[in-house]
Amino acid sequence: MTAGAAIGYATFALARYADGRSTAFDLVIFDQAVRGYAALGAPRSAAKGVLHGFGPHFSVLGDHFSPILAVLAPAYWLFDDPRTLLIAQSLLFALAALPVWRFAERALGATPAHLVTAAYLLSWPIAAAVAFDFHEVAFAPLFTALLLERLQAGRRGQALAAAAALLLVKEDMGLLVAGVGVVLLLAGGPGSGLTGGTRRLGALLTAGGLVAAVLASRVVVPVLGGDAEFYWAYGRLGPDVPAVLAHLLTHPGDALGTLVTPSGKAYTLVLLLAPLAFLPLASPIVLAAVPLLAERMLADGFPTWWGVNYHYNAFVVVVLVLAGVDGARRLHGWWGRRRGRPALGWAAGVAVATVLLMPVFGYGQAFGADLWQRDAWARAAREASAVVPDGVDVAAADPAAAWLTARARVQVWAGADTRVPWVVADVARRHQSFDDVSAQRAAVRLLRGLGYRAVYERAGWVVLHRGPGR
Repeated sequence: MTAGAAIGYATFALARYADGRSTAFDLVIFDQAVRGYAALGAPRSAAKGVLHGFGPHFSVLGDHFSPILAVLAPAYWLFDDPRTLLIAQSLLFALAALPVWRFAERALGATPAHLVTAAYLLSWPIAAAVAFDFHEVAFAPLFTALLLERLQAGRRGQALAAAAALLLVKEDMGLLVAGVGVVLLLAGGPGSGLTGGTRRLGALLTAGGLVAAVLASRVVVPVLGGDAEFYWAYGRLGPDVPAVLAHLLTHPGDALGTLVTPSGKAYTLVLLLAPLAFLPLASPIVLAAVPLLAERMLADGFPTWWGVNYHYNAFVVVVLVLAGVDGARRLHGWWGRRRGRPALGWAAGVAVATVLLMPVFGYGQAFGADLWQRDAWARAAREASAVVPDGVDVAAADPAAAWLTARARVQVWAGADTRVPWVVADVARRHQSFDDVSAQRAAVRLLRGLGYRAVYERAGWVVLHRGPGR
C-alpha cells in the first residue's frame, strides 16, 4: 500500500508538472531553497524575495522556519530539478502509512488497520496537498504519525525525537507538539490512547512546543530577514497575541463565531470530521489538532488558510485519523463484542467514504482527460520556456517559472517593473500576481515601451528580451 501510494502520488504530481499546472508559488520557491542547501549555502529564493520586497537574496527561513528541507539537498546532487521535490513529497506522504497502520493495528486489529491506512492514503487533505506542488507539509504526516505511534508503544525517547523533528518542519508545528502535550496532561496514560504518555511528559511537550513556536516565529524568522508580522491575520481580534488571547477570554461568543465565519470555515471542519464519522471527537487525541485548527479558523486574513484546497489540512489529517482510531477503540469497548464488530464497521465505512470523495477534491484532476494531454496553451508555454537561455535572470509566469527554475535564475513575473533581461509573459490566462488579464497585457505593452523585444509569441505567450544597454 505504501509503495503503491508513493507511485500514485508521484505519477499524479509529475503529470500536473508536465501539463503546466505547477506554480512559482510555491514550487519554484522551494526548489531555489533546496538548491541553495545542495550548494552548501543558504536557502535563498529570488522568487519569494523579489515579489514581496525582501530582495533577491532572501532566505526562506525568514519566511517559514523549515530547516528540515535541508535533508533533501543530497537528492539534488543526484537530480537537480524541481521534480525531485515532487517525488520526495510523494515518498514522505506515503511513508506515514507505516506508523498509521501500526497505531491502528494495535488499537483495532489488522483488518481495520488496513482500511484506516487506505483511508489516510486516499484522503482528500493529502490529495489537496499533492495537487499543489511541494510544501514543507510533506514531512508533517510522517513525523506526527511517528510521534503518536511511539507514544502509544511506550517509547518516550523515540516520541521525543519525532516531536523534535516536527519542530523543524514549520514554526507553528510547536502548536501541534503542545497539543499532544495537552492530551497527555488532561488524560495521561492509557486513558489518552497513548499508553506511553505521562503528565510529566505532557508538561514537557506543552511547554517545549509553545516556547519553540514563539521563538521560531517571533525571534528566528526576523533574525533571518523576515517580518514577524507578515502572516498576522487576526486584525479583527487584536494587534498581537496577548490582545487576541484577552479578546478570546473576554468575548468567548465572538471567538466561537469567528471559528465558523465565513461559512467556508465550518465547511472545512465538517469535511475533516465527517468522513471519519465524527469519531475523532470521542478521543482526547483530537485535542492535539485544536491549536493548528484554531490558528487557521480564527484568522480573518489569508482566506486560503481555512479552505479545503492547498496543503493546510494535511498538517492535521494524521491527528484526526488516529483520533478516530482511538474513538473506534472506545466505541468497541462501550458496545462490547456481543453487539458485533463496530470498529471494523467504522473502518470499512471510513474507507468507503474516502473513496467516494476522491473525484471531488484534489484527485478530481486525475479523472479528467485534460491532465493527460496538453492543450495549445500548455504546448506554447513549453516552447516559450525553451527560448530562454540557460543561466540567465528571467521573470516568468506560471508554469514557465517551474520549468525554468532548474536552469535559470527565476523571479515571478509581476509587471513591467523588472530589471531582468528576459521575461516570459502570458496574456491569455490570469496569473496570481495580477488583477486580471488586461493588467497582464498592459504590462507587456509597457515592457515593449521600455525596449524589450518579442522573440516568441504564440497562444498568449510572449517571450521578451532586452539586451545590454537598452
